[in-house]
Amino acid sequence: MVLHTTLMWESCHYNVGGNRHSERLCFSSPLNPIHLHHLPYPAILCVTPSPVCLLPILPSSPVCCSIRSLDGRLQVSHRKGLPHVIYCHLWRWPDLHSHHELRAIEACEYAFHLKKDEVCINPYHYQRVETPVLPPVLVPRHSEILPELPPLDDYTHSIPENTNFPAGIEPPNNYIPETPPPGYISEDGEASDQQMNQSMDTGSPAELSPSTLSPVNHSMDLQPVTYSEPAFWCSIAYYELNQRVGETFHASQPSLTVDGFTDPSNSERFCLGLLSNVNRNATVEMTRRHIGRGVRLYYIGGEVFAECLSDSAIFVQSPNCNQRYGWHPATVCKIPPGCNLKIFNNQEFAALLAQSVNQGFEAVYQLTRMCTIRMSFVKGWGAEYRRQTVTSTPCWIELHLNGPLQWLDKVLTQMGSPSARCSSMS
Repeated sequence: MVLHTTLMWESCHYNVGGNRHSERLCFSSPLNPIHLHHLPYPAILCVTPSPVCLLPILPSSPVCCSIRSLDGRLQVSHRKGLPHVIYCHLWRWPDLHSHHELRAIEACEYAFHLKKDEVCINPYHYQRVETPVLPPVLVPRHSEILPELPPLDDYTHSIPENTNFPAGIEPPNNYIPETPPPGYISEDGEASDQQMNQSMDTGSPAELSPSTLSPVNHSMDLQPVTYSEPAFWCSIAYYELNQRVGETFHASQPSLTVDGFTDPSNSERFCLGLLSNVNRNATVEMTRRHIGRGVRLYYIGGEVFAECLSDSAIFVQSPNCNQRYGWHPATVCKIPPGCNLKIFNNQEFAALLAQSVNQGFEAVYQLTRMCTIRMSFVKGWGAEYRRQTVTSTPCWIELHLNGPLQWLDKVLTQMGSPSARCSSMS
């Protein structure tokens, strides 16, 4: 069965491309035919109050309602979005921000992550991603240092390597699809596979779990240290060259943008356009003008994603992401406009923490580096750039992930002092 309809609605709040619209919205053109697969009879067609919208909503049925468009997206108020996200937002979750928050049910034949020519838009064929519960770390009161795991490389004074990361290249994940279906393109309108400027090995990381990485000596006095979510999941500081500018932004919302505009009182936006600096030079001023819509940060299901909304690329240094792909810890990754990258994973961090506990205080303390992410706008840094340190870039931010940092603090407090004593002669 094929259903032809034009989807319209009034006075509906929808977040498209980081902007909220509350005026009358409508898709710029009638939808392509909606294909109803395995439609039972009688079907239930739900009609929204204003003015015309038909969609079979069958919570307990296997009906797939699929559509196909030229680039896999729908246009709402001159901005495009993924169709299954739009329909799920309209019918089920008004607070939905991104496709990262959704996973398809197993019975869905045209789910977004299956990469088919059509995508199912039945909102009852998708579920919200739940945050996984992290197992507690068992901390011995007197840790024994084990030699198996080398410490994190010291990259403080080294020149970072560079790589490009196009949209859709993520390792396999059991609940978040990252590779767009054929025909889906990045927000700038270019096919995602054309973003790659060099070949790179993005092999899947080894499967890590706290139970396998933390050999437990049952004769030791072990104390479980649990993870707890803080009120503010991250703190963001803004810099111009080597100078801190403005106050720290504390993120309480799971989705926020860092942009170059001037809204002073929005908990979902850190607007850099408001910040003044008497030492600002012409290069910094010009760079600030190109930040534009900046970057959107998501904290969903224990994972942090960065999506470039700007017309210029952003550059990210994330030790957690670099370890996942086997890159040097200091590698700086270029994210082109419209592309996104997973920059932190709580479960991977938990596995590393559980492993490091058995190697002593110093090994655990080194993980604090993984909880800090640096990100520059417009201008990159590293071995392939004239600017070789982040403090040489005109505009950049530093993220501190509060949950992992507080967890580290509790673990270090439980472990006590480091084995190597510090004296006036050391």
